[in-house]
Amino acid sequence: MAGGTGPGVSPYAANRRQALAGQSGWAGLVHNRRIFAIAVFASLGGLLYGYNQGVFSGVLSMYTFDQRMASAVDNPTTKGWLVAILELGAWVGVLATGYLADKLSRKYTIVLAVVVFCIGVIVQAAAYQPSSIYGGRFITGLGVGSLSMAVPLYNAELAPPEVRGSLVALQQLAITFGIMISFWIDYGTNYIGGTGAGQSEAAWRIPLALQLVPAIILGVGILFMPFSPRQGSASLLTPNIRWLVNQGRDDEALAVLSRARRSPPESDLVQIEFLEIRAQYLFEKETNAIKFPQYQDGSRSSAFKQGFYDYLSLLGTRTLLYRVAVGSLIMFFQQWTGVNAILYYAPSIFADLGLTGNATSLLATGVVGIVMFLATIPAVIWVDKVGRKPVLVSGAFLMAACHFIIAVLFGLYHNTWATHIMINWFLGAGWGACVLVWIFSIAFGYSWGPCSWIVVAEIWPLSIRGKGISIAASSNWMNNFIVGQVTPTMLTHLGFGTFVFFGAFSLMGGLFVLIFVPETKGLSLEEMDQVFGDREGLAVADQQRQNEIADRIGLSAYALKGTSDLEKHSQDQYEEEAKI
Repeated sequence: MAGGTGPGVSPYAANRRQALAGQSGWAGLVHNRRIFAIAVFASLGGLLYGYNQGVFSGVLSMYTFDQRMASAVDNPTTKGWLVAILELGAWVGVLATGYLADKLSRKYTIVLAVVVFCIGVIVQAAAYQPSSIYGGRFITGLGVGSLSMAVPLYNAELAPPEVRGSLVALQQLAITFGIMISFWIDYGTNYIGGTGAGQSEAAWRIPLALQLVPAIILGVGILFMPFSPRQGSASLLTPNIRWLVNQGRDDEALAVLSRARRSPPESDLVQIEFLEIRAQYLFEKETNAIKFPQYQDGSRSSAFKQGFYDYLSLLGTRTLLYRVAVGSLIMFFQQWTGVNAILYYAPSIFADLGLTGNATSLLATGVVGIVMFLATIPAVIWVDKVGRKPVLVSGAFLMAACHFIIAVLFGLYHNTWATHIMINWFLGAGWGACVLVWIFSIAFGYSWGPCSWIVVAEIWPLSIRGKGISIAASSNWMNNFIVGQVTPTMLTHLGFGTFVFFGAFSLMGGLFVLIFVPETKGLSLEEMDQVFGDREGLAVADQQRQNEIADRIGLSAYALKGTSDLEKHSQDQYEEEAKI
């Protein structure tokens, strides 16, 4: 495990907290089962994201949708815009969420995102012209983009370090579950009235409208979650512990952290983690007072200007620019693996690979959803044991291999898929290519799907975390937009070159992580500075201020304190529960 601490954190206290912390993986999730349950509920936001990604690929290939929206569907360029306009909206939504998540809290940002999402869905489900689909998908994108940032941020701040990766990975598990059910719902509703001229428009309106069900459950349910930081209650399991500290509500934060960690407030484990969070906040508050003394009057105008210059500060120092580059490029490479080209245009791709009939291509698309969902489960359980880098690198290289082999098969046999047998356990080259698409989906499901969001959610200091995640997530959505827009044209004009293109970017993504991205497994959110080499940005005065804060709030005292009987009892209790 990498050593070192973040601003204001005593390295000795941090080491002691790590020793007191529980296990990772499944045992850690069992021990933190109430946090796990709340994170599962919050991840309905990921289900909305995934369902929305998957459902439109099937809708695009349905007969009545093609007839109704023919002017947009029949042209590769307008078809690309029909898909990609959602990503453009998501890009705008995720940038706005960086500010909203800090001001409204994570909880109410999710509520607002759900309301916007539902408006967009209603417009799409009632559409009679392509303009309504364009507008509805843009509005839906605003909500999806906001949820794509707010949910992993919510889960990252909820989680203790030893299971943080697993809880953030729930976002991707929920996404892949949404993709999976959307593919099979498309497959079923495609038969309403038949698959040809007799098909009812309900075949595509119903799967679009069904997005409202999980959205309403999330939007209403989160209002009854056992926390209400805006009303000042010190209730159970809030993921806004750090937000409460930022608001100066230390007693509430300590009470909430105690309940969340299932230990008394006076226990060393709770006290150390609380004081680390408070020390981080005090350091950043005092640093901001030094950096922006002219914006400390508490007015909204000053707060906005300080926020604006906080964004600019991400580009002003080497270490913060390093984090911006890591977050943005990980999201860049995630999209240019070609995963969303497959998710959005899977039926068309399978048809190009020799599968005849819309129902057959939708069936093959449904398998993509199943294997991607199943492959994400191990990531949730083991990502905190294995680490981020091995998972990302192995997934990138496996995806690249699949793309390159598909390109070879496509180039050799795309005119005669049915007549060329590969090897005796494949039915033919076309089905062989389909299997490779499924293997690609498995590789993405266990690696770049969950792990890219984990890294992006955990690398930022508290004071700029919302803004940092919004920039990285905006990279995801902007590149998602570009991929969705250009893929139909690429498939039309490049053919097998499309797979070569995505394979090259998958390979480059693996090399980027291998060489430039530090391992963040097991580190607290306050300990990321060390692994990103944040030394030159800490002047002597800053270092002195860190030490003074640690001494002032009593954090340094834990460096010399031995393990109490309470901790020994808590550890024994944990081990017994883990065995169960």
